[in-house]
Amino acid sequence: MIQKKTPKAATSRRTPKASGSVSIAVFVLSILRGDVACAELRVDFDFPGGSGQVHEIDQNARLIRLSPTAHKDRGWVCWWYVKVTGITPGETLTLDVGDAPWATPDRAAFSSDNSTWHQTAAGRREGKRIVYQQKIDSAEAWFAWGPPFVPSDAEQLVTWAAEHGEHAEAFQLCRTRDDRPVPALRIREPGVSDDERLGIWIQARQHAWESGSSWVCRGLVEWLVSDDPRAQSLRRQSLITVVPIMDIDNVAIGAGGKSQVPQDHNRDWSDQPHWRSVAAAMEKIKQQDQAGRFDLFIDLHNPGADSNNPFYFTTPRELLADVGRRNLDRFVAASQADITGPLAYKGELRESGPQYDPNWKYISKNWVSFNTRNHVVAVTLETAWNTPHSTTDGYRTVGRQLGMAIERYFRTTPRAAE
Repeated sequence: MIQKKTPKAATSRRTPKASGSVSIAVFVLSILRGDVACAELRVDFDFPGGSGQVHEIDQNARLIRLSPTAHKDRGWVCWWYVKVTGITPGETLTLDVGDAPWATPDRAAFSSDNSTWHQTAAGRREGKRIVYQQKIDSAEAWFAWGPPFVPSDAEQLVTWAAEHGEHAEAFQLCRTRDDRPVPALRIREPGVSDDERLGIWIQARQHAWESGSSWVCRGLVEWLVSDDPRAQSLRRQSLITVVPIMDIDNVAIGAGGKSQVPQDHNRDWSDQPHWRSVAAAMEKIKQQDQAGRFDLFIDLHNPGADSNNPFYFTTPRELLADVGRRNLDRFVAASQADITGPLAYKGELRESGPQYDPNWKYISKNWVSFNTRNHVVAVTLETAWNTPHSTTDGYRTVGRQLGMAIERYFRTTPRAAE
């Protein structure tokens, strides 16, 4: 990741810094005996994706009490992501987090380098809050609601994929309302005319807080550009477009994005979209469909806290043509065959129709179902985030297995009996 900007930090003056020059072993022993005060804990969050309102730092108890930063009109207040310095390697820190819906996963994410992420031990719930305790073996650490994936990660992913081989091309989907670039990727094996290709569109993070969806996207991209024969086969017959983060602006500032004003990205697929990434995606999908070269749309999300396995949201079946229903069933069967875990897809489908949301027609996969050819499959993949397997490796495994499911699905042409 890029080097983060470090601002003035939140701190407490209750306990002075230790003085003198002693070895780590002696210093830690002295702390345990109470002879030397710990270094002063400080909390920073002014960096890309950072979020946190610090209510208290108890230097003696080594406890930090915080909640997510509230961003007016920017959606749910649920995402938090902070850097803590002043840690004595080997000590256990306590984070007390809450006062906001959706802000308290059973396990938080932590990292000693802001790059490799692990889960904390399971937290202890206290009303609307949760208390995490985690031993830290470094002098600084980052803690977050889940493993962060910020705009620079999206840029690095598409750049890496484009440099990995001639079958991947990085491009900019658009610039956002806050004038940030939206990195995207086209993947196809050279030598086949685009007119003969299947069209696949995969995007993540229409809701900024759902960071796990971008890690699923990363796992998918890593597989798509790999030497796996099944990935090679899919590249030969397809043009695959991937957008790792749709709501770049809210991800950058650490806002939730869900239910933002005037609407979130996943309720914006209308005749007059507000968000530029949505407008750009709609236009490119329409162009491919009008050329007869569009076949599959997958929107990557994370669901509610009580979901233990991935599942799909679909357009109500009664609104699909016969060929669309048959293709959906084939895609579900392919997903069951290949998304085998540890976050396994077990065949669950949920429909998002008029009783799900009053703006259901403007949800991305529903717009795709209504505005493309009858054979097109359009789904939302919801990957569970509140489980012991909801880690960077777990998410990337789902992405890799999703790629294999797509390849399996396209072993039979989806355009039959259009």
